[in-house]
Parts: sequence; structure tokens; C-alpha cells
Amino acid sequence: MPGMTTPTSAGRPARFSSVEEVRHRLDAVGYLVSDATATTVFLADRLGKPLLVEGPAGVGKTELAKAVAAATGAPLIRLQCYEGVDEARALYEWNHAKQLLRITAERDGGGWDALRHDIFTDEFLLPRPLLAAVRSEEPAVLLVDELDKADVEIEGLLLEILSDFQVTVPELGTLTATHRPFVVLTSNATRELSEALRRRCLFLHLDYPDVALEEEIVARAVPELDARLRESVVRLVHRLRDLRLRKAPSVAETVDWARTLLALGVEDDMTEELVVDNLGVLLKHQDDIVRASAALGLDG
Repeated sequence: MPGMTTPTSAGRPARFSSVEEVRHRLDAVGYLVSDATATTVFLADRLGKPLLVEGPAGVGKTELAKAVAAATGAPLIRLQCYEGVDEARALYEWNHAKQLLRITAERDGGGWDALRHDIFTDEFLLPRPLLAAVRSEEPAVLLVDELDKADVEIEGLLLEILSDFQVTVPELGTLTATHRPFVVLTSNATRELSEALRRRCLFLHLDYPDVALEEEIVARAVPELDARLRESVVRLVHRLRDLRLRKAPSVAETVDWARTLLALGVEDDMTEELVVDNLGVLLKHQDDIVRASAALGLDG
């Protein structure tokens, strides 16, 4: 595989040998990148640094991690963050039911001291995403998705992992990664992440693509759509994103709109009636639909 023989600053084989290779290999798995994105991915790999990707919902932050995994043939390990996610969900927990069965089975055995050491072993450990990434037997991509939705305590849990790629399990000691994962943390910036976390990462801001790039994305996803209609689709979506909406259309919804036109057999320009009847493909709140209809001069 290209790029796997050049050592990184962390002393391990690199995933990519150049910025151009990043662009080429991500393109090959269907993810189109800007110069800034390709460069930042290359540097995150070469320097062995986690990549913090911020930006509005629906611009391809999560898909970037998936694309890196697909392009490098690495397993993707994902921690989906949410309010209340804790160490047991993110790092590890003990299989208490299995431990209890073992205790019951050994009730008349060699005593508690022997049993205590026996039930706190790998056999009873349930690794969650963070520990699974550290202990992976092959280089993995670790995606910590929507970190801003998690409580601040989770950031503290991440600091040891992102600094040294190791995890301390009191009963087992410190477990260090054999293969340093490629780490992508995503955030919609609904809350400010700590400076300690940011210092450990390279930063990339992803915004909605410009018109030319989004047209190319739509062309890749819906090649059957007429080029003139494709241009109209992207132009409409960009007009909607300029409005003060609760949720602007994502790139995926642009593609959905293109597929909608194809499914409806539209061959000419989009009519006012067509747009009004199908705004729910692009907008997911009624007040957004009302606001957009008024701004676009539609009758809906």
C-alpha cells in the first residue's frame, strides 16, 4: 500500500506519503477534499496527532473519519458522544454477570484472595471504544463523534489517551497502544472544548463546500442528473443556507434533493410548485419551511 514505508515523527509507518496521496486515496473512496483538509489529514498522520474537526452539522466531519478508515483499510472504532456518556460506556467496564457466575461456581474453592485475582482479568473485561482502540491489534481509526454533546468529564478521560495513547485499568495496570490509532474528534461547537484538549490536537474547521465542490459531490452521487438541474439544485441549497434557519441543509440533503428530482422524473428547470411541495427534503422544521418559502417568493 502506498505511503506505508515512510516513518512518522512517532516512529511508526505512515499511512500517507504526501498531501497529494491523501487527496487521491480519499477521492478513490468517494470523499472529495479541499487543499486545507488534505494537508491537515496528512500532518495529523505524519505527526501522530489527533485531529479535531469542527463545523456545522452535515458538512462531512464524521464522513472524513470513515473515509480515512476506508482509504487505509483500517477498522473504524466509533465512540458516539451524548449527554451522560460515562467511563463505562466510553472506556471499559467489568462483566459483572460473568464475574458473579464465576464467584458462585467457585464458592467452595480456594477462597476470596485467589478468586479476586481471577475475576479481574481480560476474560471479564468489556472494552468500550477508547480501550478497544488502544488495544487494537492493527492500526485503527478512532472516531470520537460529537464530543461537544458529552459532559466535560469525558474530556478529562480523553487527555491521557490523546497524550500517550495509553489507558490505566487499576486491576490490570497501564495498557499502552501497540499501534497508535488515527484519531478524529468531531464537534458541532455547541459548547467550548477545553484548551487542554485542543492543545493535544491539530485543528480543522469544515464548512459547507463552495458551489463548484458541491456540484462535483452531487455529480458523483447522482451522475444521472442533468448538469443544468445539478447546478439549480446546488444554487437553491446555497440560497437556503444564507437564510437564518434552525437547521441549514446538509450536503447529504443536497444529494437527497438531487435524487428527489431524479425520482420525480424532472427534466427541465424546477418549478415553484415542485420546490414548495418538496421543501421537506431539504428542511426539517416547519418554521424553516415557512421562512424559506417567504424568502424565495414561493406561495407555500
